Amino acid sequence: MTAWFRRSKQKILSTERKDLASDLWSKCPSCSEYIYRQELERAQFVCPTCAHHFPIRCRKYIDMLLDGPESITELNPDLISVDPLDFKARKKYKDQLIAAREKTGLSEAVVTVTATIEGYPLVLAVMDFSFIGGSMGSAVGEKISRAIDYAREHRYALAIISSSGGARMQEGALSLMQMAKSSAKLSLFSQAGGLYISILTDPTTGGVTASFAMLGDIILAEPGALIGFAGARVIKQTIGEDLPEGFQRAEFLLEKGFVDHIVPRSEMKATLAHLIGFFGYERATDTDQ
Repeated sequence: MTAWFRRSKQKILSTERKDLASDLWSKCPSCSEYIYRQELERAQFVCPTCAHHFPIRCRKYIDMLLDGPESITELNPDLISVDPLDFKARKKYKDQLIAAREKTGLSEAVVTVTATIEGYPLVLAVMDFSFIGGSMGSAVGEKISRAIDYAREHRYALAIISSSGGARMQEGALSLMQMAKSSAKLSLFSQAGGLYISILTDPTTGGVTASFAMLGDIILAEPGALIGFAGARVIKQTIGEDLPEGFQRAEFLLEKGFVDHIVPRSEMKATLAHLIGFFGYERATDTDQ
C-alpha cells in the first residue's frame, strides 16, 4: 500500500471550504470554530470554546437583561435623525438612513427603555452597531439625553450599553454637540444623586468613548471589548512609537484603571441588579410596575 492510503501522524490541513448555511452556523472570529446557531443563541452569543463575545443586536440585549416584556416601556421610539446638511458623498445620507431602518427594523442607532431588572426600576439605553455603525447623530444624542432626564425625574438607576464607531459625521457639528449635551445631562443626574452604570461592548470608540461611555459612576466592560477614541494606526502615526499589544482591549483598560470590572455576558444581569441594590435603590412594588 502506498503512502497515499496510509494515515499520517502529521496533521493534515484541508483548504476545502465548508459549505455551511450562514443562517445555521456561525464561525467564531477568535478560535475559528463553527458553532450551531441555536447553540450560540442559548449561550447568549458567547463562543462555548473560547468565550469570545459576539456582537449582538440591541433588542436581544434588552431581552437578556430585563425582567420581561411586561416590564418594558420604550422611550421616544419615533425620534429619528434627519439630513440637516443635505449631506452627499458616495451615497446620500437620507438614503443611508432609509436603508439602515429597513435593514435593522430600528428607527435609530439606540433604543431607550424603562423597565425592571430583578425588580429594580431602571432606565436602559442600548446602542446597536448594525445601524450605521452605532454612530451618534443628533437623534441618538437626544434620545440618550431624554433617557437621562427620565431617570433623574423618576429617581431610577441608569445604564447605557455602548457599541459605536463614534460621532455621525454626516451631521457635522450637530453630531459633535451631542457629546457636550449628554455629558451635561449626566452631570445634572450625578448632582441629583443618581447612579449611572456604563457598559462597554465591542466596539466602543470615537465620540461615544469621549463622552457618556466613560462617565459612568461604575464602568463595566464585556471581555475582549475594543475600547478607544482613535484607531491604533492613527495613534501610532501621531506619537511615532510602537503601541503595547492589546492596548485598546477591555483587559488592558482594566489594568490601567479606566474600567472598573470585566463582566461576562452571562453574569451581566445579576451584576447590574446587585450594584443597583447595593447603592440603595429599592425594588418596585406591584403597584409601581
